[in-house]
Amino acid sequence: MRYISTRGQAPALSFEEVVLTGMASDGGLYVPETVPQLTHDDLAEMAGLSYAEIAFRVMQPFVNGEIDDDTFRRLVTEAYATFSHDAVVPLNQLDANHFLLELFHGPTLAFKDVALQLLGRLLDHFLKKRGERAVIMGATSGDTGSAAIEGCRHCDNLDIFILHPYQRVSEVQRRQMTSVLADNVFNVAIEGNFDDAQAMVKASFADQSFLNGTRLVAVNSINWARIMAQIVYYVASAVALGAPHRKVSFCVPSANFGNVFAGYMAYRMGLPVERFVIATNANDILHRTLAANDFSKQELKATLAPSMDIVVSSNFERLLFEAYDRDGAAVAELLARFQAEPTALADAPLARLRERFASHSVDDATILEVIREAHHRTQEILDPHTATGYRAAERERGDASVPMITLATAHPAKFAEAVVKAGFPGVPLPPHMDDLLEREERYTVLPAELSAVQQFVVENRR
Repeated sequence: MRYISTRGQAPALSFEEVVLTGMASDGGLYVPETVPQLTHDDLAEMAGLSYAEIAFRVMQPFVNGEIDDDTFRRLVTEAYATFSHDAVVPLNQLDANHFLLELFHGPTLAFKDVALQLLGRLLDHFLKKRGERAVIMGATSGDTGSAAIEGCRHCDNLDIFILHPYQRVSEVQRRQMTSVLADNVFNVAIEGNFDDAQAMVKASFADQSFLNGTRLVAVNSINWARIMAQIVYYVASAVALGAPHRKVSFCVPSANFGNVFAGYMAYRMGLPVERFVIATNANDILHRTLAANDFSKQELKATLAPSMDIVVSSNFERLLFEAYDRDGAAVAELLARFQAEPTALADAPLARLRERFASHSVDDATILEVIREAHHRTQEILDPHTATGYRAAERERGDASVPMITLATAHPAKFAEAVVKAGFPGVPLPPHMDDLLEREERYTVLPAELSAVQQFVVENRR
């Protein structure tokens, strides 16, 4: 298995190399050169298996023997032993044919744990094998940072620097990051928004000379291993509801598009998916692109669903690569125009996307309305991101005979402010976090300047 760049000008890499590299040297993102296939029998045989075993079977072809099977199975088993629910990602029935896939039973109560508990172990495995140390730089709009820190805090060969937008994440999200006082963990609050933080991370990967030879590693969703690990829960949930003998549909709250792309890869591998519904908040570049072919940047809006407050959807590039028949030059040209001016997709690629994807955008008032409505109908309290998915699934589900699986991306306690605004007294944190708001914090506030951030990294890495 080799991995190629979405812009077509970077060398193909092995699995080990792509995990340690993150972004391609030409500015693109890595995808598999060929997509492994799961046959009807392969999928049928997964019924009733543990999540860890399904994960091993789905991901093994992407690893392609670069980690021996016994070691890889151990890493996978250890990663999912950190979850508080035996099913890891349990399904919760909402109505006759609508299901909630609870992805928040990991250590930091968000779907990012599913991938980052494994990625930290993969990184440490490969670095130990090579006798190397590395620096992680990541940008977060809320959940990726805490999940990355939790996945990497015990790694002997990694120092981790996470950038978050100052005063633009929830208090629970911030404290989950800043109260981890490990020697290899550094939190930076950027005086700007998520896109400012993401741009600085991307610039650091494009020119790593400031580290004088130390490897820089990505843990956000530009890293292929994140996407690979997320493919698994699409397969596991679909099989639990009768795949491959019947189709399912998925609704995914999304901003950076990595979660949706993982589902699309499951479909490409052979999972029978009727449609994907993309749910966005008021920062709706994905919805505007699909609905109106408006592929343009707009000013960031601060919303009740802050993890989706993103102007540029980084992982959408991976889907564009597929929609443009894997023409890296065409993707590079499109994205260059996107950076400079409002643009649009070509007719044929847009038509391909509309065959499999629908979308819906939800504003803050609707988020609060949905939290109340969902509780009235199901007795479930949804976090604001999952609320966007609940409404989008209701509006865009298509064939009602096809099971709809909405991804619950975070525990509602992570966004208690929105839950309270919806009229509820709040949601208690799980027992292992009940003292979170009293824990000591440690973080550094820096201007949104690349030189200041890079200097901080150089001065503090071990």
